[in-house]
Amino acid sequence: MNLVQPGSFLTLHYRLSGPDGADVVNTFADKPATLSLGTGQLAPAMESRLIGLAEGSRECFALAPGEAFGERNPQMLQRVPLAMLHELGDADVSYALGDVVRFPTPDGQGAFAGVVREMGDDWLLFDFNHPLAGQALNFEVQLIGVL
Repeated sequence: MNLVQPGSFLTLHYRLSGPDGADVVNTFADKPATLSLGTGQLAPAMESRLIGLAEGSRECFALAPGEAFGERNPQMLQRVPLAMLHELGDADVSYALGDVVRFPTPDGQGAFAGVVREMGDDWLLFDFNHPLAGQALNFEVQLIGVL
């Protein structure tokens, strides 16, 4: 019987749900996921729950608030002038609360996203925290294959 170890290649179904029980991710109704532990495809707290599980097992885990995606960091809330957004992007774009806006990294090689949380006359407040930061989560997994 194959057991999950660091670096294992897995085929699995998994479900991640928030404190209200609503699915964030659910592969049970579709194709299973395939991933390699230790490559960042799952949060470390989720990966650690898999270590030692046997192929074919099905388990549910409760993740404490902030355990999977960190605590909410108030420094990740940033006010950005609309003039800067229009200068760096499309001047005709309008924004609404809840919009997700992608920003280039300083080196231009990647991007990160912020959610519009507040709007002023000439600024927007963006939240750059992970959307699940600070939340308690439930993690259900069914291991189909372990290599």
